[in-house]
Amino acid sequence: MSGGAEHSGSAAGRPRYKWELLALLFCAFFFHQGDRAIFGVVLSAIKADLNLADSQLGLVGSVLFFTLAIMMPVAGYLGDVWNRKKIIIGCLLFWSAATMCTGLAGGLIALIAFRSVATAGGESFYAPAAYPLLATYHTRTRAIALSIHQTSLYIGVMVSGFLGGFIAERWGWRSAFFTFGGGGIVLGVVLMWRLLDAPAPAARSDAGPRDSVWRALGVLFRSPTALLLTAGFTAIVFVNNAYVVWAPVFLQERFHLSLTKAGGFAMFYHHLAALVGILAGGWLSDRVAVTRPVFRPQMMGAAMLLAVPVIFLMGRAGTLAGACAAMAGFGLFRGLYEANTHAALFQVIAPRHRASAVGIMTMLAFLVGSLSPWLLGRLRESYAEGLGLGYGFSVLSGAYLLGGLALLVAVFFTFQRDYYREPGA
Repeated sequence: MSGGAEHSGSAAGRPRYKWELLALLFCAFFFHQGDRAIFGVVLSAIKADLNLADSQLGLVGSVLFFTLAIMMPVAGYLGDVWNRKKIIIGCLLFWSAATMCTGLAGGLIALIAFRSVATAGGESFYAPAAYPLLATYHTRTRAIALSIHQTSLYIGVMVSGFLGGFIAERWGWRSAFFTFGGGGIVLGVVLMWRLLDAPAPAARSDAGPRDSVWRALGVLFRSPTALLLTAGFTAIVFVNNAYVVWAPVFLQERFHLSLTKAGGFAMFYHHLAALVGILAGGWLSDRVAVTRPVFRPQMMGAAMLLAVPVIFLMGRAGTLAGACAAMAGFGLFRGLYEANTHAALFQVIAPRHRASAVGIMTMLAFLVGSLSPWLLGRLRESYAEGLGLGYGFSVLSGAYLLGGLALLVAVFFTFQRDYYREPGA
Protein backbone atom coordinates (compact mmCIF):
# COMPACT_ATOMS: atom_id res chain seq x y z
CA MET A 1 0.00 0.00 0.00
CA SER A 2 1.41 3.41 -0.84
CA GLY A 3 2.06 5.81 2.00
CA GLY A 4 -0.13 8.53 0.47
CA ALA A 5 -3.22 6.34 0.63
CA GLU A 6 -2.62 4.85 4.02
CA HIS A 7 -5.35 6.80 5.78
CA SER A 8 -7.47 7.71 2.79
CA GLY A 9 -10.61 6.39 4.45
CA SER A 10 -10.33 8.53 7.55
CA ALA A 11 -9.53 11.62 5.44
CA ALA A 12 -12.17 10.97 2.75
CA GLY A 13 -14.30 13.93 3.81
CA ARG A 14 -11.31 16.26 3.93
CA PRO A 15 -9.53 15.97 0.55
CA ARG A 16 -6.91 18.57 1.47
CA TYR A 17 -6.27 17.06 4.87
CA LYS A 18 -2.58 16.38 4.24
CA TRP A 19 -2.04 20.14 3.99
CA GLU A 20 -4.26 20.83 7.00
CA LEU A 21 -2.20 18.26 8.91
CA LEU A 22 0.95 20.14 7.90
CA ALA A 23 -0.58 23.41 9.14
CA LEU A 24 -1.61 21.89 12.48
CA LEU A 25 1.80 20.34 13.10
CA PHE A 26 3.47 23.56 11.94
CA CYS A 27 1.72 25.37 14.80
CA ALA A 28 2.61 22.65 17.29
CA PHE A 29 6.27 22.77 16.30
CA PHE A 30 6.19 26.56 16.60
CA PHE A 31 5.56 26.21 20.34
CA HIS A 32 7.90 23.22 20.59
CA GLN A 33 10.81 25.40 19.50
CA GLY A 34 9.60 28.77 20.78
CA ASP A 35 9.21 27.38 24.30
CA ARG A 36 12.75 26.02 24.12
CA ALA A 37 14.33 29.18 22.68
CA ILE A 38 12.96 31.72 25.17
CA PHE A 39 15.30 30.37 27.84
CA GLY A 40 18.31 31.67 25.92
CA VAL A 41 16.56 34.96 25.18
CA VAL A 42 15.87 35.74 28.86
CA LEU A 43 19.02 34.08 30.19
CA SER A 44 20.65 37.24 31.51
CA ALA A 45 17.45 38.24 33.32
CA ILE A 46 17.20 34.80 34.94
CA LYS A 47 20.85 35.00 35.98
CA ALA A 48 20.38 38.37 37.65
CA ASP A 49 17.11 37.43 39.36
CA LEU A 50 18.16 34.01 40.66
CA ASN A 51 21.87 34.82 41.16
CA LEU A 52 23.15 31.87 39.12
CA ALA A 53 26.60 31.24 37.60
CA ASP A 54 27.14 30.82 33.87
CA SER A 55 28.02 27.15 34.24
CA GLN A 56 24.78 26.60 36.21
CA LEU A 57 22.76 28.22 33.43
CA GLY A 58 24.59 26.10 30.87
CA LEU A 59 23.80 23.05 33.01
CA VAL A 60 20.06 23.81 32.74
CA GLY A 61 20.34 23.66 28.94
CA SER A 62 22.52 20.57 29.02
CA VAL A 63 20.14 18.66 31.30
CA LEU A 64 17.25 19.59 29.00
CA PHE A 65 18.99 18.15 25.95
CA PHE A 66 20.21 15.11 27.91
CA THR A 67 16.66 14.39 29.06
CA LEU A 68 15.47 14.67 25.47
CA ALA A 69 18.11 12.16 24.47
CA ILE A 70 17.36 9.46 27.01
CA MET A 71 13.60 9.69 26.41
CA MET A 72 13.90 9.36 22.64
CA PRO A 73 14.14 5.53 22.37
CA VAL A 74 10.91 5.19 24.36
CA ALA A 75 9.24 7.93 22.33
CA GLY A 76 10.45 6.39 19.06
CA TYR A 77 9.15 2.90 19.78
CA LEU A 78 5.80 4.18 21.03
CA GLY A 79 5.52 6.35 17.92
CA ASP A 80 5.57 3.16 15.85
CA VAL A 81 2.99 1.25 17.93
CA TRP A 82 0.73 3.84 19.60
CA ASN A 83 -1.83 6.26 18.23
CA ARG A 84 0.09 9.27 16.95
CA LYS A 85 -2.75 11.74 17.37
CA LYS A 86 -2.90 11.02 21.09
CA ILE A 87 0.88 11.18 21.43
CA ILE A 88 1.12 14.57 19.70
CA ILE A 89 -1.72 16.16 21.66
CA GLY A 90 -0.62 14.69 24.98
CA CYS A 91 2.99 15.81 24.68
CA LEU A 92 1.97 19.30 23.50
CA LEU A 93 -0.20 19.82 26.56
CA PHE A 94 2.44 18.39 28.89
CA TRP A 95 5.38 20.49 27.68
CA SER A 96 3.23 23.64 27.55
CA ALA A 97 2.20 23.14 31.17
CA ALA A 98 5.85 22.58 32.12
CA THR A 99 6.81 25.79 30.30
CA MET A 100 4.27 27.73 32.33
CA CYS A 101 5.62 26.17 35.53
CA THR A 102 9.13 27.33 34.57
CA GLY A 103 7.88 30.86 35.21
CA LEU A 104 7.36 29.87 38.85
CA ALA A 105 10.96 28.67 39.38
CA GLY A 106 12.80 30.17 42.33
CA GLY A 107 16.23 28.59 41.91
CA LEU A 108 18.45 26.16 40.02
CA ILE A 109 16.69 22.97 41.15
CA ALA A 110 13.26 24.24 40.09
CA LEU A 111 14.65 25.43 36.74
CA ILE A 112 16.11 21.99 36.07
CA ALA A 113 12.91 20.23 37.20
CA PHE A 114 10.50 22.32 35.12
CA ARG A 115 12.67 23.62 32.29
CA SER A 116 14.96 20.67 31.72
CA VAL A 117 13.28 17.47 32.89
CA ALA A 118 9.54 18.13 32.56
CA THR A 119 9.66 20.23 29.38
CA ALA A 120 12.09 17.90 27.63
CA GLY A 121 10.13 14.85 28.76
CA GLY A 122 7.10 16.18 26.91
CA GLU A 123 8.94 17.51 23.85
CA SER A 124 10.76 14.22 23.25
CA PHE A 125 7.56 12.48 22.15
CA TYR A 126 6.71 14.97 19.40
CA ALA A 127 9.23 14.31 16.62
CA PRO A 128 9.00 10.47 16.47
CA ALA A 129 5.22 10.74 16.05
CA ALA A 130 4.99 13.87 13.89
CA TYR A 131 7.65 13.26 11.22
CA PRO A 132 6.49 9.77 10.17
CA LEU A 133 2.88 10.97 10.23
CA LEU A 134 3.72 13.74 7.78
CA ALA A 135 5.72 11.32 5.65
CA THR A 136 2.70 9.01 5.51
CA TYR A 137 0.49 11.64 3.90
CA HIS A 138 3.23 13.23 1.77
CA THR A 139 5.09 10.93 -0.59
CA ARG A 140 6.06 12.95 -3.67
CA THR A 141 5.90 16.18 -1.64
CA ARG A 142 7.77 14.76 1.34
CA ALA A 143 10.84 16.99 1.49
CA ILE A 144 8.90 20.20 0.88
CA ALA A 145 6.29 19.22 3.48
CA LEU A 146 8.97 18.39 6.05
CA SER A 147 10.80 21.58 5.10
CA ILE A 148 7.71 23.74 5.60
CA HIS A 149 7.20 22.02 8.94
CA GLN A 150 10.81 22.77 9.85
CA THR A 151 10.37 26.46 9.04
CA SER A 152 8.14 26.58 12.10
CA LEU A 153 11.29 26.02 14.14
CA TYR A 154 12.86 29.11 12.62
CA ILE A 155 9.74 31.23 12.93
CA GLY A 156 9.20 30.08 16.51
CA VAL A 157 12.76 30.97 17.44
CA MET A 158 12.61 34.33 15.64
CA VAL A 159 9.34 35.27 17.32
CA SER A 160 10.62 34.15 20.70
CA GLY A 161 13.75 36.24 20.15
CA PHE A 162 11.87 39.52 19.82
CA LEU A 163 8.65 38.74 21.68
CA GLY A 164 10.32 36.89 24.55
CA GLY A 165 12.80 39.73 25.07
CA PHE A 166 10.06 42.36 24.84
CA ILE A 167 7.83 40.57 27.37
CA ALA A 168 10.78 40.04 29.71
CA GLU A 169 11.75 43.72 29.63
CA ARG A 170 8.16 44.89 30.15
CA TRP A 171 6.76 42.36 32.62
CA GLY A 172 9.69 40.17 33.71
CA TRP A 173 11.17 36.94 32.43
CA ARG A 174 8.53 34.81 34.13
CA SER A 175 5.77 36.32 31.98
CA ALA A 176 7.51 35.08 28.81
CA PHE A 177 7.15 31.48 29.98
CA PHE A 178 3.52 32.03 31.02
CA THR A 179 2.69 33.46 27.58
CA PHE A 180 4.27 30.75 25.45
CA GLY A 181 3.10 27.90 27.67
CA GLY A 182 -0.48 29.19 27.69
CA GLY A 183 -0.51 29.48 23.91
CA GLY A 184 0.52 25.85 23.58
CA ILE A 185 -2.33 24.70 25.80
CA VAL A 186 -4.85 26.58 23.64
CA LEU A 187 -3.40 24.92 20.54
CA GLY A 188 -3.70 21.51 22.18
CA VAL A 189 -7.45 22.02 22.48
CA VAL A 190 -7.64 22.91 18.77
CA LEU A 191 -5.73 19.74 17.84
CA MET A 192 -8.20 17.63 19.81
CA TRP A 193 -10.88 18.89 17.45
CA ARG A 194 -9.08 18.90 14.07
CA LEU A 195 -6.35 16.24 14.12
CA LEU A 196 -7.47 12.91 12.63
CA ASP A 197 -7.25 9.67 14.55
CA ALA A 198 -4.32 8.02 12.74
CA PRO A 199 -3.21 4.55 13.89
CA ALA A 200 0.48 3.72 13.93
CA PRO A 201 1.92 1.75 10.97
CA ALA A 202 2.79 -1.25 13.14
CA ALA A 203 -0.89 -1.63 14.03
CA ARG A 204 -2.04 -2.02 10.39
CA SER A 205 -2.99 -5.39 9.01
CA ASP A 206 -0.50 -5.01 6.12
CA ALA A 207 2.43 -4.27 8.41
CA GLY A 208 3.13 -7.89 9.33
CA PRO A 209 3.98 -9.19 12.81
CA ARG A 210 5.16 -6.55 15.23
CA ASP A 211 8.90 -6.58 15.90
CA SER A 212 10.32 -6.85 19.38
CA VAL A 213 11.28 -3.62 21.12
CA TRP A 214 14.99 -4.32 20.71
CA ARG A 215 14.74 -5.18 17.03
CA ALA A 216 12.70 -2.04 16.32
CA LEU A 217 15.09 0.20 18.24
CA GLY A 218 18.10 -1.43 16.59
CA VAL A 219 16.97 -0.64 13.04
CA LEU A 220 19.26 2.41 12.82
CA PHE A 221 22.34 0.33 13.63
CA ARG A 222 21.62 -2.09 10.78
CA SER A 223 22.02 0.67 8.19
CA PRO A 224 25.52 2.19 7.79
CA THR A 225 24.02 5.12 5.89
CA ALA A 226 21.59 5.83 8.72
CA LEU A 227 24.50 5.88 11.17
CA LEU A 228 26.44 8.32 8.98
CA LEU A 229 23.35 10.52 8.67
CA THR A 230 23.15 10.40 12.46
CA ALA A 231 26.75 11.59 12.69
CA GLY A 232 25.86 14.60 10.54
CA PHE A 233 22.74 15.29 12.55
CA THR A 234 24.75 15.06 15.78
CA ALA A 235 27.05 17.83 14.54
CA ILE A 236 24.02 19.95 13.64
CA VAL A 237 22.45 19.46 17.08
CA PHE A 238 25.73 20.05 18.94
CA VAL A 239 26.17 23.48 17.37
CA ASN A 240 22.47 24.41 17.39
CA ASN A 241 22.07 23.64 21.10
CA ALA A 242 24.93 25.94 21.99
CA TYR A 243 23.65 28.61 19.61
CA VAL A 244 20.09 28.78 20.92
CA VAL A 245 21.28 29.03 24.54
CA TRP A 246 24.25 31.40 24.20
CA ALA A 247 23.98 33.41 20.95
CA PRO A 248 21.84 36.20 22.51
CA VAL A 249 24.29 36.53 25.41
CA PHE A 250 27.20 36.55 22.95
CA LEU A 251 25.76 39.55 21.08
CA GLN A 252 24.68 41.30 24.27
CA GLU A 253 28.11 41.26 25.89
CA ARG A 254 30.21 41.62 22.72
CA PHE A 255 28.28 44.60 21.31
CA HIS A 256 26.52 45.95 24.42
CA LEU A 257 22.97 45.43 23.18
CA SER A 258 19.70 45.46 25.10
CA LEU A 259 17.99 42.18 25.95
CA THR A 260 15.40 42.68 23.21
CA LYS A 261 17.94 43.57 20.50
CA ALA A 262 20.38 40.82 21.44
CA GLY A 263 17.69 38.15 21.45
CA GLY A 264 16.06 39.51 18.32
CA PHE A 265 19.23 39.84 16.25
CA ALA A 266 20.60 36.45 17.31
CA MET A 267 17.40 34.63 16.45
CA PHE A 268 16.08 36.69 13.51
CA TYR A 269 18.93 36.84 10.99
CA HIS A 270 20.05 33.25 11.51
CA HIS A 271 16.59 31.72 11.34
CA LEU A 272 15.30 33.91 8.52
CA ALA A 273 18.19 32.72 6.36
CA ALA A 274 17.59 29.14 7.52
CA LEU A 275 13.95 29.49 6.47
CA VAL A 276 15.02 30.52 2.98
CA GLY A 277 17.53 27.67 2.84
CA ILE A 278 15.15 24.95 3.94
CA LEU A 279 12.35 25.97 1.57
CA ALA A 280 14.75 26.20 -1.37
CA GLY A 281 16.45 22.95 -0.38
CA GLY A 282 13.18 21.09 0.08
CA TRP A 283 11.79 22.28 -3.25
CA LEU A 284 14.98 21.41 -5.10
CA SER A 285 15.61 18.03 -3.49
CA ASP A 286 12.05 16.80 -4.11
CA ARG A 287 12.55 17.42 -7.82
CA VAL A 288 16.06 16.06 -8.20
CA ALA A 289 15.72 13.08 -5.83
CA VAL A 290 12.99 11.51 -7.99
CA THR A 291 15.65 10.49 -10.52
CA ARG A 292 18.75 10.92 -8.33
CA PRO A 293 18.00 9.78 -4.75
CA VAL A 294 21.59 10.32 -3.60
CA PHE A 295 21.09 14.05 -4.13
CA ARG A 296 19.64 14.44 -0.63
CA PRO A 297 22.79 13.37 1.28
CA GLN A 298 24.93 15.17 -1.31
CA MET A 299 23.17 18.45 -0.54
CA MET A 300 23.47 17.85 3.20
CA GLY A 301 27.19 17.16 3.08
CA ALA A 302 27.92 20.16 0.87
CA ALA A 303 25.90 22.46 3.13
CA MET A 304 27.81 21.36 6.23
CA LEU A 305 31.22 21.84 4.67
CA LEU A 306 30.32 25.27 3.30
CA ALA A 307 29.15 26.32 6.77
CA VAL A 308 32.49 25.55 8.45
CA PRO A 309 34.30 28.85 7.65
CA VAL A 310 31.13 30.86 8.27
CA ILE A 311 30.70 29.48 11.81
CA PHE A 312 34.37 30.10 12.53
CA LEU A 313 34.11 33.73 11.42
CA MET A 314 30.92 34.22 13.45
CA GLY A 315 32.87 33.75 16.66
CA ARG A 316 35.66 36.07 15.53
CA ALA A 317 33.47 38.91 14.18
CA GLY A 318 34.54 42.34 15.37
CA THR A 319 31.41 44.25 14.33
CA LEU A 320 27.71 43.67 14.89
CA ALA A 321 27.08 43.71 11.13
CA GLY A 322 29.77 41.07 10.61
CA ALA A 323 28.40 38.86 13.37
CA CYS A 324 24.84 39.10 12.03
CA ALA A 325 26.02 38.37 8.48
CA ALA A 326 27.88 35.27 9.68
CA MET A 327 24.83 34.16 11.69
CA ALA A 328 22.73 34.52 8.54
CA GLY A 329 25.21 32.55 6.43
CA PHE A 330 25.32 29.84 9.06
CA GLY A 331 21.52 29.76 9.02
CA LEU A 332 21.34 29.46 5.23
CA PHE A 333 23.58 26.37 5.15
CA ARG A 334 21.82 24.92 8.18
CA GLY A 335 18.50 25.27 6.34
CA LEU A 336 19.84 23.53 3.23
CA TYR A 337 20.93 20.63 5.43
CA GLU A 338 17.74 20.40 7.46
CA ALA A 339 15.57 20.30 4.32
CA ASN A 340 16.53 16.63 4.11
CA THR A 341 17.28 15.55 7.69
CA HIS A 342 14.35 13.16 7.89
CA ALA A 343 13.62 12.77 4.17
CA ALA A 344 17.13 11.32 3.72
CA LEU A 345 16.78 9.05 6.76
CA PHE A 346 13.47 7.72 5.41
CA GLN A 347 15.27 6.79 2.16
CA VAL A 348 17.14 4.05 4.04
CA ILE A 349 14.51 3.07 6.66
CA ALA A 350 11.26 1.18 5.95
CA PRO A 351 8.01 2.97 6.94
CA ARG A 352 7.14 0.68 9.86
CA HIS A 353 10.37 1.52 11.68
CA ARG A 354 10.65 5.23 10.99
CA ALA A 355 9.51 6.52 14.38
CA SER A 356 11.98 4.20 16.10
CA ALA A 357 14.76 5.36 13.78
CA VAL A 358 13.94 9.02 14.44
CA GLY A 359 13.96 8.32 18.17
CA ILE A 360 17.36 6.62 18.19
CA MET A 361 18.93 9.16 15.83
CA THR A 362 17.69 12.01 18.00
CA MET A 363 18.81 10.27 21.19
CA LEU A 364 22.38 9.85 19.95
CA ALA A 365 22.53 13.41 18.62
CA PHE A 366 21.19 14.99 21.79
CA LEU A 367 23.37 12.89 24.11
CA VAL A 368 26.39 14.47 22.46
CA GLY A 369 24.68 17.80 21.85
CA SER A 370 23.69 18.14 25.50
CA LEU A 371 27.31 18.94 26.36
CA SER A 372 27.68 22.06 24.21
CA PRO A 373 25.67 24.59 26.32
CA TRP A 374 27.62 23.61 29.45
CA LEU A 375 30.96 23.73 27.60
CA LEU A 376 30.31 27.23 26.29
CA GLY A 377 29.25 28.31 29.78
CA ARG A 378 32.60 27.14 31.11
CA LEU A 379 34.46 28.95 28.34
CA ARG A 380 32.58 32.15 29.15
CA GLU A 381 33.73 31.86 32.78
CA SER A 382 37.33 31.19 31.76
CA TYR A 383 37.94 34.23 29.55
CA ALA A 384 37.34 37.95 29.69
CA GLU A 385 33.84 39.23 28.92
CA GLY A 386 33.06 39.01 25.23
CA LEU A 387 35.87 36.57 24.43
CA GLY A 388 34.93 33.14 25.81
CA LEU A 389 31.74 32.68 23.82
CA GLY A 390 33.46 33.94 20.66
CA TYR A 391 36.19 31.32 21.04
CA GLY A 392 33.55 28.70 21.72
CA PHE A 393 31.52 29.40 18.59
CA SER A 394 34.65 29.35 16.42
CA VAL A 395 35.67 25.97 17.82
CA LEU A 396 32.19 24.61 17.08
CA SER A 397 32.94 24.87 13.35
CA GLY A 398 34.98 21.70 13.76
CA ALA A 399 31.83 19.74 14.52
CA TYR A 400 30.39 20.73 11.12
CA LEU A 401 33.61 19.64 9.43
CA LEU A 402 33.34 16.15 10.95
CA GLY A 403 29.65 15.91 10.10
CA GLY A 404 30.22 16.94 6.50
CA LEU A 405 32.92 14.31 6.07
CA ALA A 406 30.56 11.64 7.43
CA LEU A 407 27.97 12.60 4.81
CA LEU A 408 30.56 12.31 2.05
CA VAL A 409 31.35 8.76 3.18
CA ALA A 410 27.65 7.91 2.94
CA VAL A 411 27.39 9.41 -0.56
CA PHE A 412 30.36 7.55 -1.98
CA PHE A 413 30.31 4.22 -0.14
CA THR A 414 27.03 3.20 1.52
CA PHE A 415 23.92 4.99 0.22
CA GLN A 416 23.27 2.95 -2.92
CA ARG A 417 23.43 -0.31 -0.97
CA ASP A 418 21.10 0.89 1.83
CA TYR A 419 18.57 2.74 -0.33
CA TYR A 420 14.95 1.67 0.30
CA ARG A 421 12.66 1.91 -2.73
CA GLU A 422 9.31 2.96 -1.32
CA PRO A 423 6.13 2.25 -3.32
CA GLY A 424 4.46 5.49 -4.43
CA ALA A 425 7.43 7.69 -3.55
